[in-house]
Amino acid sequence: MSVAQSLNTRPHCGPQNEKSMTDKSIVMNAVNKWYGSLHVLKNIDLTVDRGEHIVVCGPSGSGKSTMIRCINYLEEIQSGSIEVNGTQLGHKGGNADHIRREVGMVFQQFNLFPHLTVLENCMLAPRRVRKHSSAEAKDQAMRYLERVHIAEQAHKYPAQLSGGQQQRVAIARALCMDPKIMLFDEPTSALDPEMVKEVLDTMVSLADDGITMICVTHEMGFAKAVAHRVVFMDRGEIIESGRPTEFFSNPSHERTRAFLGQILNH
Repeated sequence: MSVAQSLNTRPHCGPQNEKSMTDKSIVMNAVNKWYGSLHVLKNIDLTVDRGEHIVVCGPSGSGKSTMIRCINYLEEIQSGSIEVNGTQLGHKGGNADHIRREVGMVFQQFNLFPHLTVLENCMLAPRRVRKHSSAEAKDQAMRYLERVHIAEQAHKYPAQLSGGQQQRVAIARALCMDPKIMLFDEPTSALDPEMVKEVLDTMVSLADDGITMICVTHEMGFAKAVAHRVVFMDRGEIIESGRPTEFFSNPSHERTRAFLGQILNH
């Protein structure tokens, strides 16, 4: 069974489970970003409601990763505004530290500290940033390691784990900060195919918990199973956005149709 088929056998946690989403979790307004003369984000407008799951897709170089990295000031914007849980991201990164406390991020690479055990990786930020005691941080770390089904590996070092296991540890580490928002930047792109499903299953489970989520991915089975909305980007612009059923069955833009034709028939 393919990853897409497996995910689609799960109960859908997308649009039909929509609750009250009146609170805005993320608001990006007319956001522009340049790398030198390269205009990588062009007047980006995106509003994400609390508890909403957004999947962002598009060809390489379309600005997807840059967009979500701007949300917690891993990248600086040149114009426009970003608001996260009611806090405005100020000029030159003002309020960035406060916003990062609310936002967890999982990258393509696992970025675990190789000299620390799995448990120590997960305890580090709660102790240093949240000022939790060692006992509190350990209890919380074990709870989230159990949540991603890897608690039995707590005392191993990252190099002793498979790629899929390391990515699940990275997810647990982000959750240990009790974020209100989770950002995923192509979390399965560095994994061997047989490891992709275990990570996607973990993310589906998180979505079932109702956490606000933005995921940059080409895993369209995941998008169909989890997303409230799918956002398509190309050449630094948001070209199209819609519910998964409409996005996949009746895309309105020529560039969207061309992209889906390539990726779904791959």
